[in-house]
Amino acid sequence: MATDRIRVLAELERKILWLATWTVHHANHLRPNPDGLKVGGHQASSASMATIMTALYLAVLRPQDRVAVKPHASPAFHAIQYLLGRQTREKLEHFRGLGGAQSYPSRTKDTDDVDFSTGSVGLGVAQTLFSSLVQDYVRAKGWGVGPEGRMVALLGDAEMDEGNIFEALAEGWKHGLRNTWWVVDYNRQSLDAVVREGLWSRLEATFRNFGWDVVVLRHGTLQRAAFAEPGGERLRAWIEACPNQLYSALTFQGGAAWRRRLLDDLGDQGEVSNLIARRSDEALAELMGNLGGHDLPTLLEALETAARHDRPTCFIAYTIKGAGLPLAGHKDNHAGLLTPAQLEGFRATMRVREGHEWDLFEGLELPEAELRAFLTTIPFAQPAARRHEVPAISVPASLGVPAQPVMSTQQGFGLLMHEIAKGDTELARRIVTTSPDVTVSTNLGAWVNRRGLYAREEMADIFRRERIPSTFNWQASPGGQHMELGIAEMNLFLMLSALGLSHSVNGARLLPVGTLYDPFIERGLDALNYACYQDARFITVATPSGVTLAPEGGAHQSIKTPLIGLSQDGLASFEPAFVDELAVMLRFALEQMQRHGTPAPDDLLRDAAGGAAYLRLSTRSIEQPQRRMDAQLEADILAGGYWLRRPGPNAELVVAYAGAIAPEAIAATGMLAEDRRDVGLLAVTSADRLHAGWLAAQRRRDEGNHGARSHAEHLLAPLPRHCGLVTVLDGHPATLAWLGGVEGHRTRALGVERFGQTGTIADLYRINGIDAEGIAAAAQTVTPGRPVRHLRRAS
Repeated sequence: MATDRIRVLAELERKILWLATWTVHHANHLRPNPDGLKVGGHQASSASMATIMTALYLAVLRPQDRVAVKPHASPAFHAIQYLLGRQTREKLEHFRGLGGAQSYPSRTKDTDDVDFSTGSVGLGVAQTLFSSLVQDYVRAKGWGVGPEGRMVALLGDAEMDEGNIFEALAEGWKHGLRNTWWVVDYNRQSLDAVVREGLWSRLEATFRNFGWDVVVLRHGTLQRAAFAEPGGERLRAWIEACPNQLYSALTFQGGAAWRRRLLDDLGDQGEVSNLIARRSDEALAELMGNLGGHDLPTLLEALETAARHDRPTCFIAYTIKGAGLPLAGHKDNHAGLLTPAQLEGFRATMRVREGHEWDLFEGLELPEAELRAFLTTIPFAQPAARRHEVPAISVPASLGVPAQPVMSTQQGFGLLMHEIAKGDTELARRIVTTSPDVTVSTNLGAWVNRRGLYAREEMADIFRRERIPSTFNWQASPGGQHMELGIAEMNLFLMLSALGLSHSVNGARLLPVGTLYDPFIERGLDALNYACYQDARFITVATPSGVTLAPEGGAHQSIKTPLIGLSQDGLASFEPAFVDELAVMLRFALEQMQRHGTPAPDDLLRDAAGGAAYLRLSTRSIEQPQRRMDAQLEADILAGGYWLRRPGPNAELVVAYAGAIAPEAIAATGMLAEDRRDVGLLAVTSADRLHAGWLAAQRRRDEGNHGARSHAEHLLAPLPRHCGLVTVLDGHPATLAWLGGVEGHRTRALGVERFGQTGTIADLYRINGIDAEGIAAAAQTVTPGRPVRHLRRAS
């Protein structure tokens, strides 16, 4: 390996360490801080990654490679991008401030080309695995732009405590993972503790069992040279047996402490003592700090060797947290900050003059021209599109609604997908489905029979080969379009995140549809939020939902998922009662996930920006309306609601419902109309979009656009002020309770607040007060003095 190359990289590594440290220091000690809160940052965590990231970004990575950076190494990442001309001084000066570089790398909020957002530790790591699987899927179809990339995760050793990483490892093994590197910053320190002795020997075995290569980078070139000296093998044995806490403590104390301890433990007045005596305190500290993760020749050799094959590889790079800083090795250094005095000492070491802290090559020994020339030659910096733009896939003007008089929305979803699957269209080819072992029970079976399971290699359906009758054809091949997952909802949403970024990462548009049981959204909620934060595009179909899944009991009955749909940014949530509504929503979602525009001022729902979608469906079969879907009804469904029974001018009451509770709402409205004037029935198809439009309209009016009106206001404004509202759904009542605030109507919100139990639908609706008589009884509280005739409800 050329010495001059190592020398240049070592100089640039010094600059990366300085810039990362200075960025955090500037944010905490120099920038005005009017609220007095600690700004924070992770100087020590960035320092332990400086050499690793230098080797990767400035020598090994290519433009097609994608990286999930360790969240706490964000300052080091931004420093590298600054060196490459992809980050600005202004952004670094506002690090962790408004408009500045983000605390943790963000694909959507940072401007210096973050590949995968990180921050919720562990998720970015697993994202690289699923992104590699998606790359293989795209290549199997003959799509994609440019050469294959490698998916790289830079992670701290403490991130390996996250269970979702192990769930992902299993899925990677099942699908034949390739082109994936995980580089572990094994500094043996976490936020609160020092890593348990021997942990990594267990983790190493785990990786090997799942088919990964494991490369342990424990000793740097200085240490290996010392081991070759007389007495060196005893030094090696001492280092490898040294407890993590002791190694960290001695590192913090420095060369003199190392000398005392080594002589106490190893001193023999012979070869080992001579080995130690030949080195000054400074040289001894340098030797003991020369771990594999801080040694450029060691790292480069390992990375470049692994680059010759496509096997998944885990690099365990031994490092020291805070390496190169005054707080190196101290157990409190995770969120610790250099004091101004420590920073000045570090400045002197780095030879950075006051007032020149942001200069790209300040304090470096090599000529600026040589350094600039080197940066233009590194593979990663070569011109190439790293975020692709691809055209949208055409979606038909309408999806054919199955002509069945009684259906559930879950059944309707399966039929709609099957109808798409039958067509030889680009839309059908670009849809990819996935599910955590509930493909059949979420009604995707017909789709899979038509479109097949995806596998990198042909896999026969043994039942079919053996002529055993089965309604499902589980033939798997590279041409299949369903990616079956194990029972892990975190994996589902990480897969959807990877599939939903394929247009940008791979240059190939995919239309991902993932199904799961509605109550288990909460098991993968962190990954769902992460997918939306990255602006991944997908459709989540959650079914069955609510206590309507009556015999299954409380563990399978979702309560708060409508509130998740209401509050999750980047996710348009719908809950249809009827299949013709679902057809409108599914078509909208297929288009919506392909939009990437800038919303106009009157676009209250920001539809031009696009996003993901969530369809909350039910297994309850109900009578389907016989009606024509005109443009106005379709627009109202997508805006969030429409009048199933329009109230008259003197309306005393409106019942507003969502989802499978429709028959009870209809029946209650009929009962109430016997004694009240002009009763209305409002079908809420998306509490999320109805609510979002209302909030957006209020903001527009605050900004001076006094004519802005939301769909909710258009629906409710004609109602008299004395009109009462009763809202009801099979979910938490807060989902619709806000409707009374739109125009100031007295409101009673009904729903489910407590864990369900087994029973019939009628039983469970009754005990939760969401049956027809419960709705009618609630109406008396918002329209007092008007008892409901023939109400048969126990008080």
